[in-house]
Amino acid sequence: MEKFLKYCLSVFFVLISCCKKSTVPDSLAERQELSRAIYDKENKKHGFDFLYQGTPKGMTLLDQILKLDSTNAEALRAISVPYLKRGLPHKWKPLFDSAVKYDPKTWQPWRGYLYLRFYRDYKKAIADFNASDTLTSYIDYPQGHSVDYWRGIAYLGLKDYKNSIAYFDKHIKKETEDTGEDWVELEAFLYRGIAEYELGNHQKAIADFKKIKTLFSYSAEAKYYWAQCLIVLNKKSEALSLLGEAETDYKNQLRLSHDYVEMPYQIYLSDIEALKSSLFP
Repeated sequence: MEKFLKYCLSVFFVLISCCKKSTVPDSLAERQELSRAIYDKENKKHGFDFLYQGTPKGMTLLDQILKLDSTNAEALRAISVPYLKRGLPHKWKPLFDSAVKYDPKTWQPWRGYLYLRFYRDYKKAIADFNASDTLTSYIDYPQGHSVDYWRGIAYLGLKDYKNSIAYFDKHIKKETEDTGEDWVELEAFLYRGIAEYELGNHQKAIADFKKIKTLFSYSAEAKYYWAQCLIVLNKKSEALSLLGEAETDYKNQLRLSHDYVEMPYQIYLSDIEALKSSLFP
């Protein structure tokens, strides 16, 4: 079987390079194995970005892989990504939904992340994160963060601040126990602090923003929202000093950012300048 697979791979690439129609195995199992083997080979050969950035060569190859096996969830996910990044949800979603259909354990929590990050569809994101709890016996980590972390952001987007704080509490507790507080994401403390700020719990919010300064020293957003708390507490001079630090962090790119979308509670230099001007008009 191994020799047969190597032979099929060789024939497949020769025929593609010659722009001729390839002969595929009759057996579904063999086609699925060949499809996976080609995907893995090209992903390893060219690196992660090759099959995810929508190049003509990459998309053509993914089309060929999916012709062999239309249930190849990895390839379905890969071919959907360029449409997501180019703002074509009507093309992205059917493909990614198919990836979820054929491998829900892997791709349902990922779809939740994409609903959250790219479309701000918080309810659908939470539904996918909740589903992942029943699909696996472990906590899923789409895009390197736990589903509890992502649920915290989703509930923050829904203005359900109490649930947001509860999930950030859960996430921070587990990460601290597993790897130590130093390894908890800056954003986990930031967004929990912002949720406390939105509830009017200014001292609790400040405690999270101080934690960020202790662990990381930087964060334009943490210092900006910390200053907002101090203004409410009538500590304008301290707030002004923090806003100066926030401005420095912002100019040094030490702030929330994303290549494709605006981040929740992301600030801009004009926000800092406007708040500074309002303190001592």
